[in-house]
Amino acid sequence: MPHTTAVIGLGSMGYGIATSCLAAGHVTHGFDVAAAQVDRFRADGGAPGTLAEVAGTLDAVIVVVLNAAQTETVLFGADGVVPRLQKGAVVMACATVPPDFARDMAARCEAHGVHYLDAPISGGSVKAAQGALSIMAAGTPAAFDAAAGILEATAETVFRLGDVAGPGSAMKAVNQLLAGVHIATMAEALTFGMTQGVDPAQFVEVISKCAGSSWMLENRAPHIVAGDYTPHSSVNIWPKDLGIVLDIAKSAQFSAPITAVALQQFVAAAGMGLGGEDDAAVAKVYARNAGLTLPGENT
Repeated sequence: MPHTTAVIGLGSMGYGIATSCLAAGHVTHGFDVAAAQVDRFRADGGAPGTLAEVAGTLDAVIVVVLNAAQTETVLFGADGVVPRLQKGAVVMACATVPPDFARDMAARCEAHGVHYLDAPISGGSVKAAQGALSIMAAGTPAAFDAAAGILEATAETVFRLGDVAGPGSAMKAVNQLLAGVHIATMAEALTFGMTQGVDPAQFVEVISKCAGSSWMLENRAPHIVAGDYTPHSSVNIWPKDLGIVLDIAKSAQFSAPITAVALQQFVAAAGMGLGGEDDAAVAKVYARNAGLTLPGENT
């Protein structure tokens, strides 16, 4: 059945999710703090109206913002959407957040008669636009039922990880630990190779076919070769996400030293003014420290 859906957060991932909902035949509203993104989405077929005007008509709200604080503001802030939703509507929350936060949001939504699906996403902006994301989801059976149409529209794979909120966010933390470490390690390996005369393009050609490869290497290293740091996922994502991983680890009294080192490389990249660039720009930290010139940079 077609849904009336609002996507809140029209960044690289949220915009793809919104267009996937449109392509699946759902009436889809798009909202973002950047008015240009809202205008762009409406030009692409998005439904009109302010969030306050349409909230009572919505079957589903997909929240694709940066972090827990923004998620809470969207749901329960001064203009929060949850109290305005009809009973039985579902919130699909996609940001990387601590599991305890997801459980708290689920309980607060339930108090308003609204379902909450703890549903972090993975796959990047390309798969978001293709409706082919992997979604690590947890929530009540009723929440899954209420979200069935939008899950079908946006995901290639939906992992049902539990009947209460929390396990989806826990699994996303595991994924982000690996993803962040893999990006930093890719950058380290590529620039290390340069010190030994290995051309970055040759690095990608060879290592992507060898045991040292990873999905992140195959996806991000070509950005370095092209000298194109247009953000598909920005450097600024990783101090947040790896910080969440380390906060969870601390609460579990678990040592995660490799994660901590990777985090510092992204912090260094942000400190260099690279926070808004593609996360492959962490390679510039290594290049600066080693006196290397990356492709596309002036010698």
